[in-house]
Amino acid sequence: MSDISVNQGKLTGFGPARILGEITKRGDLALALGIITILVVLILPMPAFLLDLSLAISITFSVLVLMTALFIRTPLEFSAFPTVLLIATMIRLALNLASTRLILSQGHEGTNAAGKVIEAFGNFVMQGNFVIGIIVFAILVIVNFVVITKGSGRIAEVAARFTLDAMPGKQMAIDADLSAGLIDEETARTRRKRLEDESAFFGSMDGASKFVRGDAVAGLLITFINIIGGIIVGVGQQDMPFGEAGATYSLLTIGDGLVSQIPALIVSTAAGLLVSKAGVEGAADRALFDQLSGYPQALGMSSFVMGVMAVLPGIPAVPFLFLASCTGGLAYYLTSARKQKEQAEVDAAQAEVEATPPAEEPISTALKIDELRLEIGYGLLPLINDSEGQKLTDQIKALRRQFATDMGFVMPPVRILDNMQLDANAYVMRIKELDAGRGDVYINQLLVMDPHGTKIELPGLHTTEPAFGLPATWIDENLREEAAFRGYTVVDPATVITTHLTEIIKDNMSELLSYAETQKLLDELSPEHKRLADDIIPGQITVTGMQRVLQTLLSERVSIRDLPSILEGVAEAVGHTQNTTQITEHVRMRLARQLGAAYADAEGVLQLVTLSPQWEEAFAEALIGQGDERQLAMAPSQLQEFIMTVRDTFEEAAGLGIVPVLLTSPGIRPYVRSVIERFRPQTIVMSQNEIHPKAKLKTVGTI
Repeated sequence: MSDISVNQGKLTGFGPARILGEITKRGDLALALGIITILVVLILPMPAFLLDLSLAISITFSVLVLMTALFIRTPLEFSAFPTVLLIATMIRLALNLASTRLILSQGHEGTNAAGKVIEAFGNFVMQGNFVIGIIVFAILVIVNFVVITKGSGRIAEVAARFTLDAMPGKQMAIDADLSAGLIDEETARTRRKRLEDESAFFGSMDGASKFVRGDAVAGLLITFINIIGGIIVGVGQQDMPFGEAGATYSLLTIGDGLVSQIPALIVSTAAGLLVSKAGVEGAADRALFDQLSGYPQALGMSSFVMGVMAVLPGIPAVPFLFLASCTGGLAYYLTSARKQKEQAEVDAAQAEVEATPPAEEPISTALKIDELRLEIGYGLLPLINDSEGQKLTDQIKALRRQFATDMGFVMPPVRILDNMQLDANAYVMRIKELDAGRGDVYINQLLVMDPHGTKIELPGLHTTEPAFGLPATWIDENLREEAAFRGYTVVDPATVITTHLTEIIKDNMSELLSYAETQKLLDELSPEHKRLADDIIPGQITVTGMQRVLQTLLSERVSIRDLPSILEGVAEAVGHTQNTTQITEHVRMRLARQLGAAYADAEGVLQLVTLSPQWEEAFAEALIGQGDERQLAMAPSQLQEFIMTVRDTFEEAAGLGIVPVLLTSPGIRPYVRSVIERFRPQTIVMSQNEIHPKAKLKTVGTI
C-alpha cells in the first residue's frame, strides 16, 4: 500500500494509465480482456464510431495473419494458428452482430447508420445498384465457402489422418536411432517433442478449419436476415417506402457483409496456405519461385503456347506477345544462369583439386604385389580402347565369371598396364609379378590354326599359338572366309590373349587361392553347411590345412565349387589322418561323380589308359618312408622309361582324337601324378577308387 496515496479522499494509485501499463506488461491479462470485450460486444450495443475502429482492426488482423502464413518456413512456426483462427472468427461474428443491431435499429436514418466503413464498402461495390452488390457478395461467399474453405479443410483432414497414422512409426525410428547411437538423448527428446507438436497442430487444424466453414455460412445467413429484417423494420415500423427501404438496407447489409467476408476470405487463404505447404521448407515465395523456375523448359513451352495464341484470328496479339516474350526471356535467363552456376561449380572443384598438393605415395605401397597382371605393348592399346566389338576388358570380365562357375572360386582381378619397354605387338602375363607367359598378337589380323596340328597353308606370318603351342598363322581379315572353308580355327587378337590367360590361370590356380580367399569361401557357406565347417575348423583341421587341400585339388584342375562335399570328405578323413595328401585323396573319392562327368567324352564315356601290373609294382616298391615322410625313390633310368612310354601312348591317343585318363591304384596315384605333371601337366590321373560305379568306361590302352 506504500505506492497508493490519498488525494482529497480518492485513491490515486490505480488510475487509467496505471491499469493500461499493467495490462501491456501482462499478455495474459490483455488476452483475457480482449476475449471479454468480444463477449460484451455480443450483448451490448456499440456506437458507430467504435464499430468503424473495430472493423479496421479486424481487417488489419486478417492481413497480419495472412502475411505471417506467407513468411514462415514451417507450419509449426505458426502453431497458434488454430487459436488465432478462433479469435478472428469470434471478432467477425461479434462485429456482425453489432453492425446488425445498428442496421436494424438506426438504418432508417440513412446509409451512415452503421458507420462510415460499412457505408464506404457498400457504395464502392454497389455503384448505386444493389443488384450488383448482391451478386459480388454472393461470388465472394461462393469463392470462400466452396473453393478455399472446402479445399483447405480437406487438406487439413487428410494431413491430420496421415500424421496420426505415421506417428508410431516415426517414434520407433527415433528409438531405433537412439539405440544405435546415431543421436543422443537430447536430440531424441527434441525430435519427439517436434513429432508431438506436429500431430497436435494438424489435429487442431482439422477442427479449426470448421471455424472458417461455419463463419462463411454464418455470414451468408446474417446477410439474408439483415436484408429481410431491415425491409420489415423500415416498411413496417419506420413507415419507409419499400423501394427506399430496400435500397438503404441492401446497401448497409451488403457493406456489412463485404466488411466481414473480406477478412474471412483473407484468413481462409492464410489457412489454405498453411496446410498446403506442410511438405515445403522455407517461405512460400522461395518455395514457389524456386520450384516454378526449376525447369526452364516449362517456361519455354509456355512462351511457345502464348506465341501461338497471339497469331490466332480474333485474339488480341499484344497481351499474348508480351507474355510470350516475358516467359521466353525468363526461360533463357534461367538456362544461362544454371549453366553458369554449373560451370562455376566445376571450376571451383577443379581449382580446389589443383590447389591441393598431391599426396606423397607412402613407401608401403611399393610392397603390394599384383596377383595377376597383363602388360601390353603400345600397339595393342586399341584392344582396350576400341569402342567397336567386344573389348579385351569385357572378355576378361566374362572369363572371371566363367572361372567362378567352373572352378568354384573368384579369381583375382587382372591389372592391365601398357609397357613401353615391350615390342609394339607383344604382351606379358605375370603372376605375383613373375613372368608366367608371353606372346605376340597383331591388330586387324586373325590367328588361324589347324585342329589336327598341321601347318597352315595360307599366306601370312607363320608362328606358334601361345597357349597350346600349335602351328598357327596370322592372316589378313579378308581371308577369314577361306580359312573357315578349309576347316581352320579362326581367332581374333583379343581372344588369343584371353585364351592364353585362361591356360596360364588354370596352370597356376593353386597359387591364386590365398588364405583370405579360402576364409571367404568358408564364410559364404550356407548356414546348414557352415555348421559342418565350424565343427572341424579349427578343431580338427586349420584354415591353412583346408587351403592346402583345395590348392591340391586345383593343381589338378578339379573344381572346388562343391565345397560342402569337400568338407564332408575332409571331416571323414581327419578322423584317422592329418596327412594333407591322404586327406585330398579321400576327398577325390567323394568327388567321384564330378570327376567322371568332367573327364568323360561327348557320349559320356570315360576313356581309360591303365597302368600295367609291372609298373604298379615298380611304383609301390619305390615308395620309402612312413606317413608324411613317404616319398618316391625310383631309378632315373626307370623314370625315363616310364616317361617315354606315357608320352608315346597319349600322343598316339591324341592322334586318334581321344583324350584318355590314366588309371592307377589308390596308393600310388599321387606319386604317378607328381611324375607326369612335370612333362605332361594336362594329363589326368585317377585312381580306381575315384571311378563312380555308374560311370561308362572304355579302355583304350595300357602302359
